[in-house]
This record gives sequence, C-alpha cells and structure tokens, in this order.
Amino acid sequence: MSHSVEKIGGTSMSDYAAVRDNIIIAGAKDGFLYNRIFVVSAYGGVTDLLLENKRNGNPGVYGLFADQEGSEALWREALVNVGNELRKINSELFQDADQLDEANKFIEGRLLEAERCMDNLHRLCQHGHFELEDHLLTVREMLASIGEVHSAWNTAKLLQRDGINARFVDLSGWRMEEAIPLDDHIQRELDKIKVDEELPIVTGYAYCKEGLMATFDRGYSEMTFSRLAVKSGAAEAIIHKEYHLSSADPRLVGADKVVPIGRTNYDVADQLANLGMEAIHPRAAKGLRKDHIPLRVKNTFEPEHNGTLIDGDYRSERPCVEIIAGRKQVYALEVFDQDMVGSLWQYEQKILSSIERFKATVITKDINANTITHYLGTSLKTVKRIVKAVSEEFPTAEVSTRKVAIVSAIGSDMQVPGMLAKTVSALASADISVLAMHQSMRQVDMQFVINEDDYEEAVASLHRCLVEVHDHGDAICAA
Repeated sequence: MSHSVEKIGGTSMSDYAAVRDNIIIAGAKDGFLYNRIFVVSAYGGVTDLLLENKRNGNPGVYGLFADQEGSEALWREALVNVGNELRKINSELFQDADQLDEANKFIEGRLLEAERCMDNLHRLCQHGHFELEDHLLTVREMLASIGEVHSAWNTAKLLQRDGINARFVDLSGWRMEEAIPLDDHIQRELDKIKVDEELPIVTGYAYCKEGLMATFDRGYSEMTFSRLAVKSGAAEAIIHKEYHLSSADPRLVGADKVVPIGRTNYDVADQLANLGMEAIHPRAAKGLRKDHIPLRVKNTFEPEHNGTLIDGDYRSERPCVEIIAGRKQVYALEVFDQDMVGSLWQYEQKILSSIERFKATVITKDINANTITHYLGTSLKTVKRIVKAVSEEFPTAEVSTRKVAIVSAIGSDMQVPGMLAKTVSALASADISVLAMHQSMRQVDMQFVINEDDYEEAVASLHRCLVEVHDHGDAICAA
C-alpha cells in the first residue's frame, strides 16, 4: 500500500487530543492506522523561548547567549525557564506519575547536555584564538532541536499509551559521531522503519552536514518533511495546520466570506511564501514538485474537510483570483542616483550584496533609469544598517526608506483582460492610494504597494471585488 508523509504544526501539536482523534485516528484509511509517517513541530511557543520570539524579536536562550555584551546569567535563567515550561507541558499531558517522571527525565537530559555544551563553548571563547560567532549557528541548531525532540518523544509515548504502535524517530543527531548529508541521515532511519506496522513520529529538526538552519532558519522542519516524502516515495504529503488555506485572512475579511481554496498549484504556494505566508517553504516544495508528489494542507480541527490540494499541474477551470494575501511592516529602500543611467546592473549587484549581508528578505522591487527600490521584509534596525552600507558604497546617491504594506491578488491562472484595471479601481473606490504595482507576464499574481494604514481595508476591498463576485465550486473566482 502507498503511504503518506504528514507534518503537524506547533499550534496543533499543543492539543494532543485533537492530534490523536482528528489526525491519527480520523485520518486512518478504512480504520488502518499505519502507512503514514508523521513529522512534528515543537509545541506552540517553545521555539520562541529557545531562539527568539518570531513576532516581536524578543531574545530567547539563543538570542541571549549570542549577545556578547549581555550577562551570562541571562541565558542560563532563560534556559531554566524553558525547562520549567517543558515540564509544565509534560504535567498537562501525563497524568500517570511514573510516565510523567520518565518524560521529565528524558527532556532534562537534553537540556543539561545543551547547557554543558554552551558553558564549555562560552569558556573556550574567553581565549583570543576562538570566536563565539564561528559557533553560533551550531548552538542555534542544537537549541532548536530540543523543541522537536520534546514533542516527538511525548507524542510517541502518548500514542503508545493509547494503544497505537508509535515509534519515536530522532533525527536531531543526538550523540552522532559526525554529520552526514540530510538524505543519507533520513534513509538510514527509514531503513529501520516498518511503515505498514508502526507509526513513525519524526523530529522536525534533522542534524545534517548541510546545516538546515543556515538555509531555512526556522523553516527547517518543512525541509525534513519534504525530503522524507521524496526519499520514502510518498504518494501524498500532508500539512496539518490550525486553519484552512483560505481565500483571505478571515480576521480581515470575515469568517463568513472566506472559503478554503480547495485546489491550487505550487506557483501559488511560492507567491504566498514570498509574502511570508508559507504553505510550505519554496525549496521544500521544489522536491515535492520535482517528484510529482501532491501536497495537501488540512485544518486539524476540521478533519472531515479535504483541505487544499496543491500540485504542479493544476490550473483553475477559468481564469480567477484564488487568494488575497499581503504583508505589513515592509520597508521600501529607494536608491536614486543620476549616475545610475546605463549602469543599473552595477548598482543592483552592490545593493543586493548589502541586503544579503544583513540577511533581509526582498519581497519585490522597482527599477527605472535612475532609481532602484527594494521592498524588504525585515526590522527597522536592519534597514538602518543596510542604508548605512549602501550610502557608503554610493556617496552621491540619495538613499531613503519608507514603511509600507504589500497586498497581492494571487491565482493559478489570472489571464483576464481588464483585471488589473478592475483591481486598481477597487482600491481607488476605497480611497486607497497605490504607491507602486507589479504584474508579471506569468500572470499568477498582482502586487500593490500601499500605505501601511490602508492594509486591512485593501485586503477586504480586493476580496469583495475579485473573490466574492462569483461562486465557482470550492474556490470563489472573479470573472
């Protein structure tokens, strides 16, 4: 029988009963629980405590350890707080005293080992021959792995308690003598698994020679998930989230107006990822797409719904907009120089080098004869550093920044005459000024740069104009 590889998000993982009943049991085919491999994220909020808060940037254990001007006591205290939180989660999951004790001892062992490594590294870097920065990525990976190890071990034990033959699969590299390529590490573990007799619960973090966090940072679990699907020859890859992949954010448009998309393709998933609203990381999707493995995104709390199926070939039956998405807190970095005319590529190369140096994300860009504008998804602190670097590189240029928002209409086929004009008209009728707009020849998205204060109204306005007009099966399409 063919099998699936399924990933469970952090918010879903925090509700064990929902995972067991809505995913493990409800997802069984004809009552058969196996032929599925599960990749799990850390419980909601745990990775924020270990690394940094994803929303506000407040430092976790890693952030405090990496701050060489900070007090050593701060990261130690933060690590103690992580231990307290993990034991609290355990106490909510394990009612049996012996099982709770076993769960606490397991994770305390990992935390103690991490503290010893960090302590030794801190002391080593007191010597002038060793730089802490050279080892920070390793520390970040080690800390990140604790969250997934904790949730995977717990889930396997809880399922065993509930009569399911679950198997804990640890890809974190615990006590591995050397790092090996990711695919080799995954294959080594797959060779031990009898997928038709047991239910593997796999850590979302995988220790490997490539170093997942160097490329994917906190999207590493999606790469583990993708490569597991490819290496095992899965028939389908499934992601379980706490929400549907819908036509817009229901908080902005209204829950009664949005619908699950139902079907779309990997092009649309890439556009969403570019806006920071990942269905799946583009590089993780690449492997699935290449091996013709469809991806399904399901809502954990609506197990009876088929969710959204994503593949490489789908095109809507008629041209339409499938989703309105966007991003706030975007910084427009504008570089104007009269000397740029005829030398655009030289300016572009050096500006991108500065952006890459400070690890900012380029969402989109504008170019004309003497001006290049990059729209960056990053913090104000990082933008200021980039401005300083670019100004030093081009002393005669005028370098300016502005905080904006981007709203985008996305679809697998949007080749509708007049759609761009209709969209601009919808924004104008809501008294929203368009600062810049982009539409590529591929016809899968239109992007509009607007004032940040207009973001919520722009999403609602475009959804009314382009999505709510006609009902077309599971998705709502514009004529």
